Amino acid sequence: MDSNKEKDYQTPDQIAESMLAKGKNKKRNDTAKTNRLWIWLGIIVLIIILVYWLFVIGTGEDLIGYFNG
Repeated sequence: MDSNKEKDYQTPDQIAESMLAKGKNKKRNDTAKTNRLWIWLGIIVLIIILVYWLFVIGTGEDLIGYFNG
């Protein structure tokens, strides 16, 4: 039992370095998630703009069979 305690013991410097590495990994993962979110938001906005543009030039109205006049 005592040998396990000796193996698990870490110096304060080792603990600090491992905490720093864990923090960097967490920040890297969070940044990747945020970037993916912005990319999907941009795609959705572009689709909305495209649909709006199609209706402004009249193509969308022709596609859905709407006729005014």
